[in-house]
Amino acid sequence: MAFQDWRPFVYGGGASVFAEFFTFPIDLTKTRLQIQGQHIDVKLTKLKYRGMLHAMYRISADDGFRSLYSGVAPALLRQATYGTIKIGIYYSLKQMLIKEPEDETLALSLICGVFAGVISSSVANPTDVLKVRMQAANKDFQHKGMIGSFVNIYKQEGVKGLWRVRSLYQMSLFHSLLLASVYLLSFISEVSI
Repeated sequence: MAFQDWRPFVYGGGASVFAEFFTFPIDLTKTRLQIQGQHIDVKLTKLKYRGMLHAMYRISADDGFRSLYSGVAPALLRQATYGTIKIGIYYSLKQMLIKEPEDETLALSLICGVFAGVISSSVANPTDVLKVRMQAANKDFQHKGMIGSFVNIYKQEGVKGLWRVRSLYQMSLFHSLLLASVYLLSFISEVSI
């Protein structure tokens, strides 16, 4: 049984959580830059930031350094589930399907990557929804904590609200498959060099 080796799951999840924690201020800043200037909320219509560094400076100056980590709890939970499942399933599938290293093909790696990416993305999507809402400085979510915010989304929007996507482009299966494939193939090529 290929799933007896727990190391890809633990190492994949641990590395994902570690990377998320240290790059989170960049992700938060990117999200704030993306939502500024939108007309869906009056407070977002004004352009506050001139670029990445200016946004980081303004966010920490206006709201304190800790605000750069607003939404980090669901982000870490997402990476703990997403990274653990994705890397664990990918390597476990490869162990099941490939008995000898010379039997590995690009197509087989692609199939394993797509399957692992679709499963992990599907499971982790609710944490991504919450992370983005907390990053956007949505007061409905910042003061309730992670569990309270999940409950709030469920009460207001139902189960569908937990699997909400930010755009039609992200909703497409092709996009999910392409992202998972490219990410895992680039990872494979770096590891095998």
